[in-house]
Amino acid sequence: MTDQTEKLAAQVLIVEDEPEHAELMADALRKPGHVCTIVNSVPQAMEELKGGGFDVIITDLRMPNSAGVNGIAPDGADAGLRVLQEARKLQPTAETIMVTAHGDVPTARAAFKHGAFDFIEKPLDLEVFRSLVNRAAETALLRHESGTLSNLVQHDGFEGIVAGSEPMRRILRTVKAVAPSPLPVLITGESGTGKELIAQAIHRLSNRAKARFVAINCASEAESLLEDQLFGHVRGAFTGAEKDREGVFEYASGGTLFLDEIGDMPLKMQAKLLRVLETGEVVRLGSNDTRKSDVRVVSATNKDLQQMVREGTFREDLYFRINGSQISLPPLRERREDIPRIVHHALARFAEKMFPGKPVPAVTDAAMMRLTSYTWPGNVRQLMNVVQNALVNAVADADGTITIDARHVPPEIRAPDEGEEVSGTPGSLAGTSLEQIEKRAIRETLRLTGGNREQAAQLLGIGERTLYRKLKEYGLR
Repeated sequence: MTDQTEKLAAQVLIVEDEPEHAELMADALRKPGHVCTIVNSVPQAMEELKGGGFDVIITDLRMPNSAGVNGIAPDGADAGLRVLQEARKLQPTAETIMVTAHGDVPTARAAFKHGAFDFIEKPLDLEVFRSLVNRAAETALLRHESGTLSNLVQHDGFEGIVAGSEPMRRILRTVKAVAPSPLPVLITGESGTGKELIAQAIHRLSNRAKARFVAINCASEAESLLEDQLFGHVRGAFTGAEKDREGVFEYASGGTLFLDEIGDMPLKMQAKLLRVLETGEVVRLGSNDTRKSDVRVVSATNKDLQQMVREGTFREDLYFRINGSQISLPPLRERREDIPRIVHHALARFAEKMFPGKPVPAVTDAAMMRLTSYTWPGNVRQLMNVVQNALVNAVADADGTITIDARHVPPEIRAPDEGEEVSGTPGSLAGTSLEQIEKRAIRETLRLTGGNREQAAQLLGIGERTLYRKLKEYGLR
């Protein structure tokens, strides 16, 4: 394996009904820095697959000693296949490796048809086993690093959507499901979360992909200019109107019209927009003639439209008209596990333009820890700007390598002081047990630090002994 692969720190789930064998596998994977979670039954595996974010899943094909539900052992012959099937549903970006006895090789080969990465026979050759897991980890983590919608839905052209976290993967699955439909879509979320990227993705996955995608900011123009932008005008409609001009509803006909910051649209314009959406007809300024417009409308806002409806500042009928399907983007502070992926993605993108032909810049652990700990009020947009500025300020080493260190990160980008409240509550964790939340936090932090327990303990705000005890308690290695 290459040095790069050896450095990959993956989240590994080991499903093995023999505890000693499970510990043996986990110990073999500690050297490359992988973080292992051990379970000894199929039901336990199902719980971990629901709550954790894994890169590699290692499962024994037969588990006759596995404790089943209510003390009843599951069918040992197909236990591994059941884990594989659930993993494909719940952890679609993970790779699964089957561990099998010699006589079960034909069954293991059949698992390839169901999406298994590979299989390995008992007794394990630990070097071969470690190499196999490294290859699976490399495949899974490269998929995470690119993290684009194109990888998730086998479609090109969605650069910029980094989606390794489960909340974002759920959103992209929604995008894939809703895009082919004619439904209007409302995208909500804080500024800088990538609402326009999601709108572009919806367009490119729709049956309107060959037509235009047109975006207009409803908050950037005065009311009269916004009306002209939307509906157009005829010659002589006002001073300076020397020729006919079509608005974006006509210009985008057959395609997708993205109405950004629709919550800032004046009430008078809301009424005119509603009529166009209901009739599919546009009347240019200064004209009495109607013109047909066939657009799929995708809207976006960082405001609470339901609250605005209650306050009378947004029309309820327009709200229902644009909200055929709603997609709510989480702020970056609620999907911190995506930050390293976004950073590497941004560095590759900016470096290609600024330093063509040079290797992609590296990021030190200290710099990444600062970036990951920050709350990012400006979300992805702010993070991208910080990465770009850090790249501008970084100096190449003698061999031409560029490394982003903590000194290149602005001083205000830091972890909150002790006792300082961090805004934002990860709604995606609602209903999750505290044990699962803690296990997930430990796994993700160890992954961020490359398995360095001292750094992980500092980032988690606990002592190294406490971390060691929790690793043992939760079966993490």
